[in-house]
Amino acid sequence: MPKFVYDFTEGNKDLKDLLGGKGANLSEMTNLGLPVPPGFTITTEACRHYLAEGKTPDGLTAEITAKLTALEDSMGKQLGQADDPLLVSVRSGAKFSMPGMMDTVLNIGLNDDSVLGLAKQAGGNDRFAWDSYRRLIQMFGKTVLGVDGELFEEALEEAKHAKDTTDDLDLDADDFRRLVETFKDIVREQAGREFPGDPREQMDLAIKAVFDSWNADRAVLYRRQERIPADLGTAVNVCSMVFGNLGMDSGTGVAFTRDPASGHQGVYGDYLQNAQGEDVVAGIRNTVPLADLERINADVYRQLLAIMEKLENHYLDLCDIEFTVERGKLWMLQTRVGKRTAAAAFRIACQLSDQGLIDLDEAVHRVNGDQLAQLMFPRFDAKAPKNQIAKGMNASPGAAVGKVVFSSEAAVEAAARGEKTILVRRETNPDDLTGMIAAQGILTSRGGKTSHAAVVARGMGKTCVCGAEELDVDVKNKVIRVGETVIREGDVLSIDGTSGAVYLGEVPVSDSPVVQYFEGALAPGDGDELVQSVHRIMTHADAARRLAVRANADTPEDAARARRFGAQGIGLCRTEHMFLGERRQLVEDLILATSDAERVTALDALAPLQRADFHGILKEMDGLPVTIRLIDPPLHEFLPDLTELSVKVALAGADASEKDRRLLEAVHRLHEQNPMLGLRGVRLGLVIPGLFAMQVRAIAEAAADRLAEGGSPRPEIMIPLVGSIQELEHAREEAEGVLAEVGGGVEALIGTMIELPRAALTAGQIAEGAEFFSFGTNDLTQTTWGFSRDDVEASFFSRYLDLGIFGVSPFETLDRDGVGRLVRIAVEEGRKTRPGIKLGVCGEHGGDPESVHFFHEVGLDYVSCSPFRVPVARLEAGRASVETAGSDSR
Repeated sequence: MPKFVYDFTEGNKDLKDLLGGKGANLSEMTNLGLPVPPGFTITTEACRHYLAEGKTPDGLTAEITAKLTALEDSMGKQLGQADDPLLVSVRSGAKFSMPGMMDTVLNIGLNDDSVLGLAKQAGGNDRFAWDSYRRLIQMFGKTVLGVDGELFEEALEEAKHAKDTTDDLDLDADDFRRLVETFKDIVREQAGREFPGDPREQMDLAIKAVFDSWNADRAVLYRRQERIPADLGTAVNVCSMVFGNLGMDSGTGVAFTRDPASGHQGVYGDYLQNAQGEDVVAGIRNTVPLADLERINADVYRQLLAIMEKLENHYLDLCDIEFTVERGKLWMLQTRVGKRTAAAAFRIACQLSDQGLIDLDEAVHRVNGDQLAQLMFPRFDAKAPKNQIAKGMNASPGAAVGKVVFSSEAAVEAAARGEKTILVRRETNPDDLTGMIAAQGILTSRGGKTSHAAVVARGMGKTCVCGAEELDVDVKNKVIRVGETVIREGDVLSIDGTSGAVYLGEVPVSDSPVVQYFEGALAPGDGDELVQSVHRIMTHADAARRLAVRANADTPEDAARARRFGAQGIGLCRTEHMFLGERRQLVEDLILATSDAERVTALDALAPLQRADFHGILKEMDGLPVTIRLIDPPLHEFLPDLTELSVKVALAGADASEKDRRLLEAVHRLHEQNPMLGLRGVRLGLVIPGLFAMQVRAIAEAAADRLAEGGSPRPEIMIPLVGSIQELEHAREEAEGVLAEVGGGVEALIGTMIELPRAALTAGQIAEGAEFFSFGTNDLTQTTWGFSRDDVEASFFSRYLDLGIFGVSPFETLDRDGVGRLVRIAVEEGRKTRPGIKLGVCGEHGGDPESVHFFHEVGLDYVSCSPFRVPVARLEAGRASVETAGSDSR
């Protein structure tokens, strides 16, 4: 029989898969001798069994009873004991932190009898006891019984209104006693049952509710957003209660060992006197800075700082800590490696390396490409005029501009219309997740850096300003008042998550310092700490990586930028992009040509344009490889729309021009039901004589010109959409003939794009005629799955994500099991035939962090991506190398 329940003394931080992050770290703190309230953890295995079978596993109830009995013995009191009750919290805790996404119930064990005992043990503090009881009914009703939480909130607001106050602290014991009865009535009416007075029933139902919350809509959405596997399940932590709401000598707080927004060392966090932990996270009352705890209780403050230092040195990372002070005694309720902004991640990694706590390999491992991409986003132009109307907590950095919306529904609807929004709330809660994802930024008038809005926004890399107290947010009437200024839904705000400033209207943005660094406009030694940190990480990643990084670039300007960003060549130059605009007519003429003379005329017009294109790109990439893909458009992209042209000719009747008639005839002749699988790629080159030869000649002549100028051109000619060795041999023979004719010492590798399943499966044959493979993973994904990206992403991908068929779009991150297996087969068979074959990838997956790790694993030589993603690919290629080396050493 598996073991389903672990005492906090039995686990450790390495058991996150089994005990979840919270349970594993509670055990670790217990092992370190820190003041942790006793308790036990129910494993993720129990959760997975419950979710799969619809019932708890055999033996779980008996194990819980045994652990509860041991807890009662150690505490000298029983759960819900009338005269001196043991109370417990039931809290979720998955392997990966999902702040606020799953459920928690506090104060379990209270009923009409034990509430009197709690008051007695609290020294006659009736207010505390009845406040705790109403909190239990409120949490239990919403979390376990599914009662609308707004009903409890409305009742609480009515009680405060009756006392002419907006602060919970102004309510007395009688107010809370009446609220308990009101809350019980709400439960009876809404849930169709009485609030359970039996403490063990409360606990058992709460445990099942936490299991069920793994599949709550907001948890599913958050996992999808953060790419957390759906099959992990959550552990459940049952912990003896300690109380921060016993009076002003008690309180609760959240602390960070470093600033999670900037990474700077210091004392960061929030503290709230006479409160429970949910009050801080929910942001319903504005907190005081953690440093104020020194004034409130100097002994507890010093003890907390010592524990913070101990935990950071133990975990070797920024730690996020939840604590409670109960009548002057400090209790540790949770620790975890804290979520942080992208800027903080880079700074902290370098700081820890400087302190000798980690090496540079580990520093590279601690950051990722998504974070680097966030640092490259624009920020507000410092020189632009601004109308600042408020200032709050700089909870999550970035520059966000959008129309004000007051609900998640409005943010989602606006995003569907392509509109950018700022979600404005008094405070957010887990039900706001859809709106937080849809909005450009989040702005709240309450809460601090540890509020729900701040924590979730940081994890998502979303700009957020919290606790802007000057804002009077009226969600019901959809209006914000700041002094005499009135802002309505639809008005534009700009929020600066780096400074906390809130501006009326749109503020222009400018390049971030990190982009300026990559562009060469800002040297790493110019004093910007973030740029220095990025430079150190990137330098080490470049030294460590095995994969080269190239860029997808079709113009000299893109090539130049890619080189500044660190590209080691071009992995994909799409020549069909060179035929758009005014040149489209020349391609149309080529397609419509009915004689050799007309075809030659059209090709002669295109040749010098192509030659100039290639000359400019080869010049910018002098000395580096440039892979040029011969034209690969579906023909319909260069022809008029059949319906529009038919209507035009029909309306003109006898007056229709000869050109339009010929064009309509050609469009009819070349019309394809599925152009993406029709006359394109190598097929086009074989069917339209001279097209590929013209392009190869232009490449060769441009390279010859560069050689004559003293350059070092390294062109590589890529034949697209090859499905058989015979196709490649025909195209290669023609290309080699042209190269020989041009002469001039020009050398060019000739290879192919692997973008069809048949090409991957016959890669051993194709390698006989190819000096390199470049995997076109966009088309390979389409042809492997059998769907068109443009058609299916809008029609059913969202449903597939909801159903869990996709964890993430296969066009965003490579499908390892299907498309990845084809890549692996092609790599192995290609190298078996031609050991020295060069292998790369040029699909958009070449810039996706997770996919880069796969390409490293299967042994490609390079990845290629858009110029802006080149730094991301460089970093991830370095991370793949250090992580592989680390796992090998282990």
